[in-house]
Amino acid sequence: MQTIRITTSQNIDIDYELAGLGERIVAHLIDFGIFFLILILAAIAGASADLKDTMGIALITIYGVLYVFYDLLCEIFMNGQSVGKKVMKIRVISADGAQPRIGQYLLRWLFRIVDFGFIFGAGAVALVVAAVSNKVQRVGDLVAGTILIKTNPRTKMSNVAFMPAVDGYEPVFTSAAQLSEQDIELINEVINTYVKTGNSVVVYNMAQRIKEHLRVTTPPEMNDMRFLQTILKDYSYLISQTEAF
Repeated sequence: MQTIRITTSQNIDIDYELAGLGERIVAHLIDFGIFFLILILAAIAGASADLKDTMGIALITIYGVLYVFYDLLCEIFMNGQSVGKKVMKIRVISADGAQPRIGQYLLRWLFRIVDFGFIFGAGAVALVVAAVSNKVQRVGDLVAGTILIKTNPRTKMSNVAFMPAVDGYEPVFTSAAQLSEQDIELINEVINTYVKTGNSVVVYNMAQRIKEHLRVTTPPEMNDMRFLQTILKDYSYLISQTEAF
């Protein structure tokens, strides 16, 4: 299974399994099948209804616009996924592990012209380029700086959130023992959300809340993610020491 290691802006290494060529093809076929089914149903409905020419043209225009912009709109508003990608549990991310910018989604969509051509159902360029690319990227991905990954990170959350204390460990924030189990569960949930979505805002908000609650300040070199990890480590150590007595 081909994987990629991404070092996030919070200096955390996350291993993801790259979406395979087969998974990408099936996702594309699912999306295509949705529009093909809509076309069949519309044709049946149109044949049984007395539609005026203007109404028919309007419906065809709406259908065409939705078909053309489907991938772009889905990826922007569905966190890098279309319906087919969601079914196959794959999504688009930036090559640096971050959430793609709208400009990246737009570039990726524009280069569908190169990848899939003007011929209906064509996709030879995308197939060949993705097959020979090290990261299974089509031309649009290469230009936009995006990759497709499986939505479940290969790196386990325990490797990100929990860092066992070594012998002689000295807690950085002794007040971490004041936190409740619910606080610790919430911190883990925030880290889990960050790993899945790359949303650093939730990390920042949680870090600020914990700092205010414990009335602590962090060293200049400690970012918010490191702070939350340290809190978890300190809490685990302090609680284990309490239970030992």
